[in-house]
Amino acid sequence: MEKPTKLIPFGVILGLSLVIAALLVSGTLLDIKELNNVISISGSAKLPVTSDSARWTGNFSRTAFATNLKSGYEAMKKDEGLVAAYLDEQGFAGKYEISPVYMYEIYKSDAYAPKEYNLTQSIEVKSDDVEKVKNLVKNIEKVIAQGVIFSSNPVEYYYSKLPDVRVSLLPEAIKDAKARAQAIADSSGAKVDDVKSVAMGVVQVMPLGAIEVSDYGSYDTSSIDKEVMITVKVTFGLK
Repeated sequence: MEKPTKLIPFGVILGLSLVIAALLVSGTLLDIKELNNVISISGSAKLPVTSDSARWTGNFSRTAFATNLKSGYEAMKKDEGLVAAYLDEQGFAGKYEISPVYMYEIYKSDAYAPKEYNLTQSIEVKSDDVEKVKNLVKNIEKVIAQGVIFSSNPVEYYYSKLPDVRVSLLPEAIKDAKARAQAIADSSGAKVDDVKSVAMGVVQVMPLGAIEVSDYGSYDTSSIDKEVMITVKVTFGLK
């Protein structure tokens, strides 16, 4: 007669387990149903802008043997004067920096060859007059024609109001996301409701008409005319 009494607790435990499992399943289904009442989708917005500042760098150099470094430095001093005079004439007085002379030995495979050094100075020009910097670089041959061994780097163009543009584009990007979400929701007869959350993605600063984007964002400095694009990921409620 003891065996039936021992089976009762086991039956109770089994029954409770089934009830708890049923509750967990129903709770999970409820969560899934609630999750199905939202939609997350990306949106974007663009704005063309024109660069409002420019930066230009370059360098000039000479070579000199170890036995004739004094003449090398004298030549660099003359070159520096010619470069500075050109920049001043072009209206950039006070808007450029010329570095001190940097010297390094030129490698030679012949260990017995006389030591020779490269003497280099770099320049940096910054200005809000973008077209003026562009023309400055175009006419750098005037310095080269005077015997200066000059190397020019591409001009870098920047736009200073990028933070303001990001804010102004946000409503348009959200509007774009909502239109996309509604296009998807229409297929199921649902309507897009209020915004639940918004996450802004990376900013792309691209040449006009560019289509390539980077997952990490981009900042084109080669073009005066650019296009700023922002992306957002928006979660909307559905009804």
